[in-house]
Amino acid sequence: MKRAVILFAEGYETVEALLVVDLLRRGGVEVTMASITEDEFVRSSHGVNVEMDAVLGEVDVLDYDAIILPGGMPGTINLGESDAVRKAILAMNDAGKIVAAVCAAPGVLGKYGLLEGKTACSFPQHEKNLIGATVVREPVVVDGNIVTSRGLGTTMDFGLKLLELLEGKEKSDEIAHKTDFSFPSSSSNNFTGRKINGNLEFKRAPRFFFGRTCKYDK
Repeated sequence: MKRAVILFAEGYETVEALLVVDLLRRGGVEVTMASITEDEFVRSSHGVNVEMDAVLGEVDVLDYDAIILPGGMPGTINLGESDAVRKAILAMNDAGKIVAAVCAAPGVLGKYGLLEGKTACSFPQHEKNLIGATVVREPVVVDGNIVTSRGLGTTMDFGLKLLELLEGKEKSDEIAHKTDFSFPSSSSNNFTGRKINGNLEFKRAPRFFFGRTCKYDK
C-alpha cells in the first residue's frame, strides 16, 4: 500500500486539503494528516477544525511515498516559516519521492530551491514565488517528482493525478468515475488558451470537463 503525508498548518484551505485526503483514501492510499505544530486539531482558513492523525515531529517522512502541501492563507505562510516543513520536503525531494503542492503552497517549494529548472504552476497571484521555475497556467503540472496545481478549482485534478502517480491510472480513472468526474477524450480539447505575458492562460469550456495535466519529462 502506498502512503502519503499531508501537512496541516493553521489557516490551510479546507477543500485543497480534505478533498485530496478523501480521493487518496478512496483509492487505497494510506494518508496521514500531520499537524506541523504540536496541536491535535488544526483550523482551516474558513474555521473548519480537523483532528490530526499525527504531528510532523513524530513522523518519519521517508516512510511515505508522497508529501503534500495544501494552500490557503495564512496556512501557506505558516508552512513556509516552519523549519520542520523545510526539512521534511527537502528530505523527500532528495529521496526522489513525490513532493506536491497546490495554490499558494508551490511557493514554499520555490523558497527552498525545489523548482529550479522545473516547470510549475500555482494560484496566479503567487506565481512570483515560483523561484527558478518556468511558470505555466495548467490545472496540474508534473515535472519529475514535483507536482503542482493552481488552486481550489483544480483540486480534483490534483488529487486524481496524485492517485494516478501512486496507484496507477486505472485506479485514478475508477475513482473519477465513481465520483462522477468527467475527463476529456484524448482527441478533444475542452480548454481554450491564449498567451498572456508569455504564459498560456487557460479557460475551461462551458461543459466544465477537467482532467488535463501537463507533464514535463527531462
